[in-house]
Amino acid sequence: MTVPAQLSEITVGLGDRAYVISVANGLIDQVGDYARKLGFHSPLAIIADDAVAEIYGDRVKRSIESAGFKTEIIPFPTGETNKHLQTISALYDAMVQLKPERDGGVIALGGGVAGDMAGFVAATYLRGMRFIQVPTTLLAQVDASVGGKVGVDHAGGKNLIGAFHQPRAVLIDPDTLKSLDPRQVRSGLAEVIKHGVIQDAELFKRTGDSLDALLAVEDGAYNEIVPWNCRIKARVVEQDEHEHGLRAILNYGHTIGHAVEALTGYETLLHGEAVAIGMIAEAELGEKLGVTPPGVVKAIRRLIQKAGFPLEKPKLTADAMIDSMFRDKKVKSGQLRFVLPTRIGEVKIEAVTDLELIREVWANYHGA
Repeated sequence: MTVPAQLSEITVGLGDRAYVISVANGLIDQVGDYARKLGFHSPLAIIADDAVAEIYGDRVKRSIESAGFKTEIIPFPTGETNKHLQTISALYDAMVQLKPERDGGVIALGGGVAGDMAGFVAATYLRGMRFIQVPTTLLAQVDASVGGKVGVDHAGGKNLIGAFHQPRAVLIDPDTLKSLDPRQVRSGLAEVIKHGVIQDAELFKRTGDSLDALLAVEDGAYNEIVPWNCRIKARVVEQDEHEHGLRAILNYGHTIGHAVEALTGYETLLHGEAVAIGMIAEAELGEKLGVTPPGVVKAIRRLIQKAGFPLEKPKLTADAMIDSMFRDKKVKSGQLRFVLPTRIGEVKIEAVTDLELIREVWANYHGA
């Protein structure tokens, strides 16, 4: 197997479930080599949405076949609105036709939706199969592909049905970001900004300083940023794989963001756009509680605005938002929990019982 130039490798240390995140230009053409090195057996299922299958499916299929495997592309309809159990059922039907054995495997090709759904198929088909994440969107490369969270949405909320099922490898090719439209790139940057707020002030500053190059997906712009984010996510997952404590900090912006997504039917805003609104609103909540200094709120809002996110408040009532948040899996002991910044690079998790305060923050939210 040829080692790509400028290969970055990050180990996610989880004992016998440890795996390596590999980042390098051109990796999408080496998926088969990695599958062979990891001991996968034929046949392999490539699960991707229609759009990604059209762009990258044949390249990955050729790579896998050239490594001696039988494989098939199993596509599903594009979009978060298709991330549900009916789609999973159709994927199971295709898996039955392919007839993989437990020592075969699944290749999750695409963005966060593909990773979540292909990973859920791998976690449940034959009571569990191995899989490799091959993320092609920024959001998936810096966040969703790492950590083993897989699952689907329900009408009651985002990702309510799922499992923890770690991949055997994550193969990231930053060149795939060039095929994204600007809106998808921006959506992924929300998770980069989030990681800076929760754990790394230097990443937060670097993101702001290099924002033009990142938005334009200039050559090499992500060769440092992507591994940087993966290291942050990996270190958190190592300490708290099943989100009993520390890992919950990764939910900054997501308590409100997920409610926005669910109540708008997963159609109006991309995930990162909803999270951007959530990050500002949750920082403002932290300011109301005396946890987040005003200067921190301004810095977060300024960077999110500079990145060009659509920050107009969706026409959702505070009561509808609160009801949706109470149906979220992050509720604990009947209390809403929020990740609140204490400074750039540090947050705390706090239960908020004063629902009137949440109503006030939503009523006065001003992202723009």
